[in-house]
Amino acid sequence: MKKIILTLLAIFFLAPMLRAKNIGVPAECEDVMLQAFYWDSYDSNKSSTKYGRTKWIDLLKDTAAINANFDLVWLPPSAKAGSDGVGYNHKKLSNQDSSWGTKAKLNELIAALHAGNTKVLADIVINHRANKSNWCDFEEDVFGEGYGSFQLTEAHICSDDECFTTSTSSCYGSSTHGAKDTGSKFDGLRDLDHTSEYVQNWAKTYMRWMLDSMKYDGFRHDMTLGFHGQYLGMYNEASKPYLSVSELWESITRQKQHLQETDSNTMIFDFQQKYELHKAIVNGSYSKLMKNTNSFRGQGLERYAVTFVDNHDTFERDGYGDNQFGGQYCDLNSAAKKAQIVQAYAYILMMPGVPCVFWPHWYKYKDEINQLIKLRKLAGIHSESAVSDESYVQGAYQGTIQGKKHKVILRLGKNRDMTAPAGYGCCANGDHYSVYVEGVEALGEIEGQPLKGEKFMRDGRLYIRCGERIYDAQGRLINEF
Repeated sequence: MKKIILTLLAIFFLAPMLRAKNIGVPAECEDVMLQAFYWDSYDSNKSSTKYGRTKWIDLLKDTAAINANFDLVWLPPSAKAGSDGVGYNHKKLSNQDSSWGTKAKLNELIAALHAGNTKVLADIVINHRANKSNWCDFEEDVFGEGYGSFQLTEAHICSDDECFTTSTSSCYGSSTHGAKDTGSKFDGLRDLDHTSEYVQNWAKTYMRWMLDSMKYDGFRHDMTLGFHGQYLGMYNEASKPYLSVSELWESITRQKQHLQETDSNTMIFDFQQKYELHKAIVNGSYSKLMKNTNSFRGQGLERYAVTFVDNHDTFERDGYGDNQFGGQYCDLNSAAKKAQIVQAYAYILMMPGVPCVFWPHWYKYKDEINQLIKLRKLAGIHSESAVSDESYVQGAYQGTIQGKKHKVILRLGKNRDMTAPAGYGCCANGDHYSVYVEGVEALGEIEGQPLKGEKFMRDGRLYIRCGERIYDAQGRLINEF
């Protein structure tokens, strides 16, 4: 009896110290994400806006196509911002009118996406804040009944922010400030002190308000290198998003550290896999795609990976060099670039993790990417799917991915084996990639699936060659020709 009482007492006292894990990290997640913007894509007057404008009113026109292919949509920062129209220098979080459109249109867009069973991620910026009229003043956030108001001041700015050491700053030399930054400094805007209980309550309230009032479902967290991961874990635990993903341009070692700091309460963009994928495809060095130590898959952490080929930041950067095929100076009209990019999507859409498709790529290559998404969903590939039988033979990659419904064999490379394995049908065949699905004998067996492959005419009839198999125009396998 005494032992039972001691055990109960231990549980009682330890309970407050135990924190929930995997908040914002759905298990065996089958979702495919769309990043529905790129840099400056709110402004069709800019020369860089080559792939369609993506204001709320524009995305509303595309909701049917988006809902048909994607489970998650990542929208840009939707709060009032400064001169950066994209929104990463926000001024007033409770004001949801932005360069992307009005709050009313945003509400309409979210409702239309929800009507098609598509969840919506908000881009959350809580590391830093833009000023109101001088270096150290801020606009008040008024979230409304049940949430309250917050007025940040210089007391909530990190003590090592440049505003306290720059002679032209309005708070130069001030003794009123917060604690030192718990992460990397972000020059140009005020770094907020997340050790402050007031700042913590501000962040928690904002995130709950975005979920409850604005009806977002989850978060993409900007600049998580800027503050210690324990605070992100705390904020997610308080708000309970469906999915959370951190932006952390760092090594896999630092990303694992961040994951531990959050108590595993977030996913992370797999930057290392992106870099390895680009090098592998550009150089034909497909051995880099084997399970390795430089990606979340290599670490056995597939559940926490959001995989991608490009995003608004990497797309905006110059100087990719020979090992990249992304960026705004990449000619997406080039057949060679298209082949590389679609091949990269064949990889991330057949692999574990939650794949994120970048708007310019989807804008240009809808047919090919949508086909691969359909195959992923047909097979039931999810964030924790097992990959087996990986090989690197004659310069080509092959791996078997276990979905909830079917197995998939993925082959990449110019010299890949083009023979369909026994029991598998060739369901996608493009430049340097092939996808074979177990138990699917013909392309036409996939509902709404366009036939893909080499088309040719014989005796006035259309046929499609996929590897060594030939199908008729209805997707039926031709046994004798």
